[in-house]
Amino acid sequence: MPEFTAETVAIGTLRLLEAIRTASWPVRFYQAGSSEMFGRVLERPQRETTAFNPRSPYAVAKVFGHHITVDYREAYGMHASNGILFNHESPRRGGTFVTRKVTRAVASILKGESDVVYLGNLDARRDWGYAKEYVEVMWLMLQQPEPDDYVVATGEMHSVRELCQLAFGAVGLDWEAHVRIDPQYYRPTEVDELCGDATKVRERLGWTARTTFQDLVRLMLAADLAEAGVDLKPYPSLQGIPA
Repeated sequence: MPEFTAETVAIGTLRLLEAIRTASWPVRFYQAGSSEMFGRVLERPQRETTAFNPRSPYAVAKVFGHHITVDYREAYGMHASNGILFNHESPRRGGTFVTRKVTRAVASILKGESDVVYLGNLDARRDWGYAKEYVEVMWLMLQQPEPDDYVVATGEMHSVRELCQLAFGAVGLDWEAHVRIDPQYYRPTEVDELCGDATKVRERLGWTARTTFQDLVRLMLAADLAEAGVDLKPYPSLQGIPA
C-alpha cells in the first residue's frame, strides 16, 4: 500500500514535527528510522554516513522521515534524533514478519495444525537484534544534551535459511521437510543484505547488543510454543529463557 505508507510514515512524521514546532512546551522527538533506507547497500557495513539507496515505498518514506527530522532539528533547534535501527525482534513481533512467521510455524507444526510454512528468499541476510534492548537506545538518545543520529545494530548478519535451521532444529525437526518457497514472497526489488556498524552508539551512549541471534530465535520460539500450549520439557535449550 504505497500511498498509505507515504501518508503515515513520511507525511505523518512531518505532521508530528510541525506540531512540536508550534507547541508551547519543550518536546524531545525520536524518529524511528530503518535499515531498509540503505536498500541496495553502497557500503559494508552501514553507518550513519552511509548513503541511502532505498528499494521500497516504505524505505523511501523512511528516508523522507529521516531527512525532515534533520531539517527541523537544524532549522528550529529542536531536540529531534533519528535512530537507524536494524531488524529488532521479540515475541511481540507481528506474524507477517519472517522471524515470527517461522517460530509460529514451528509451534503450529508441533501442534499438528499444519505441516509446512511458505517463505521467499532464504538467502536474504539481516542484522537481527532483540527489540527490548533496542528500546533502551531510543530512551538513551532522548536523555542526551544534544540530539543526533545513531545506527543501532549487532554488527552480525544471518540468513533466513539460518533462522529456519535454528528454529526447527531446536525442537528436532528437519527444516527442509517443512519449508516451501512461494514466489509471491519475493520482493520486486530485493534487499540482499544489511549489516550495521554501531560504533557511534557504543562510544557515545555506551550501548551494545547483548542478546545473540541464536538466543533471540530460542527466546521467540519458546514464547510461541508456550502460547500454543506446547510442553517445553522435551526441549532443554528452550527452558529457562527470560521473556
